[in-house]
Amino acid sequence: MRADAVMIAGLMQQSGVGFGTSGARGLASDMTDKVCYAYTAAFLDWLNEAGLLSTDKRVAIAGDFRPSTPRIMAAVGMAVYDAGLTPLNCGFIPTPAVALCGLKYDIPAIMVTGSHIPDDRNGIKFYKPEGEILKDDEQAMTARSIVIPAGLFDGRGAVLAARPLPQIDKKAQEDYIRRYTDFLPPHCLNGKHIGVYQHSTVARDIMAEVFRALGAEVTCLGRSEHFIPVDTEAIRAEDVKLARAWSSEYGFDCIVSADGDGDRPLVSDEHGNWLRGDVAGILCARYLGAQSIATPVSCNSAVEKCDWFSHVTRTRIGSPFVIKAMQQAHACSAQGIVGYEANGGFLTGGDITLHGQTLAALPTRDALIVPLTILLLAADSGTTISGLLDSLPQRFTASDRIKNFPTELSKARLAALDSGDATANIRAAQALLGEQFGKVVSVDTTDGIRISFATDEVVHLRPSGNAPELRCYTEAASETRAVEMNRTCLKLLASWRP
Repeated sequence: MRADAVMIAGLMQQSGVGFGTSGARGLASDMTDKVCYAYTAAFLDWLNEAGLLSTDKRVAIAGDFRPSTPRIMAAVGMAVYDAGLTPLNCGFIPTPAVALCGLKYDIPAIMVTGSHIPDDRNGIKFYKPEGEILKDDEQAMTARSIVIPAGLFDGRGAVLAARPLPQIDKKAQEDYIRRYTDFLPPHCLNGKHIGVYQHSTVARDIMAEVFRALGAEVTCLGRSEHFIPVDTEAIRAEDVKLARAWSSEYGFDCIVSADGDGDRPLVSDEHGNWLRGDVAGILCARYLGAQSIATPVSCNSAVEKCDWFSHVTRTRIGSPFVIKAMQQAHACSAQGIVGYEANGGFLTGGDITLHGQTLAALPTRDALIVPLTILLLAADSGTTISGLLDSLPQRFTASDRIKNFPTELSKARLAALDSGDATANIRAAQALLGEQFGKVVSVDTTDGIRISFATDEVVHLRPSGNAPELRCYTEAASETRAVEMNRTCLKLLASWRP
């Protein structure tokens, strides 16, 4: 039998599994063993050609709790074996934990996860020894041609003879836990009562362990053996109700949770109201003493209005763009470099020193750092989490999306607002939304379409980079108004024909 030569660009088109905002994503049924093997082989081949493989021949592999994840992890492991490398099976741990493992040991890392999207889909995130792959790296992988040995897969792309991964090595999980228990003061959460909404996040047990280790009383809630697609940018109505009911019943100082792969946090105040991720990011950065912030254009403008930070850089949406901006800040000798996204994922672009301890840089999204720092900032400020929110400039954001809205259709619709001519864009936006929200003063096309009105209100429209969804972000002077604007926009966009 002949070996198969596979062009990754062609495989992307053929399978429907392509790179989105963060990693490769697709339907689990399309992510066959052969497709996942090919993507991994291309990643490792590229690393080898670029001289990015160290003498340590291991590749860290982890995954989330989706039903398809163990199968995909096995296919990834086969590609690692066939590249002459050794899989380091980290088991089912958060994405930042396996990324930290890669950084610590100077080895590549691979996370099998679809993050927050439904479990009929999955994905693979790739990490170089120095961190998350960026857009240029994705293009280099896509341009590769790899050879798949004969006889590995059947005609449907299923593996014929699987080679199992080694036993789980818990060192990556232990290192991730110690990252925070060693950095933060002992017993710093004494007297705090924390609810951990566990659902199906891979971070559920780690979160409980870290909070207990720092002195908090922890109550675990809502554990599920079925995957629940918790999206921290579009929180489900049932999760809003659950948090408020739990807070009323138990009197928590805070409820914490995360999305499927544990890199996007959910953090509540003492009343069970979930914080917006971009507001949580501001508070986390404040506690860490950050000076230079990188954050996407979709995030709350309170970060500029609070005057807490020396420099704020706005980027396109997606962690690769935030990481790129942090790298540029580092090249300019900036200090206290961090980044965060609207989903709440927090990134540290340099080492952070606090309380005589140093937190090593982790330039990928992390969920755990956010609730820990917000609780400690509230304690240091002698207030509650809701009190911290009251101290911020009163800017409120809301986000939601139209599901099952193909990306190409989203792009085609929004093209009417991105003609390349600023005046024409303002006129088009005025025609679309002026009746609802007043005079349009600017249209920003950095990533999607961000429309600012004379009222200081904002509507931001963008196709999702991870799923067939059209996302809408709104910002206003009150939460009620931001939510109302979001609903109005989504209703209009569902039937809009430019």
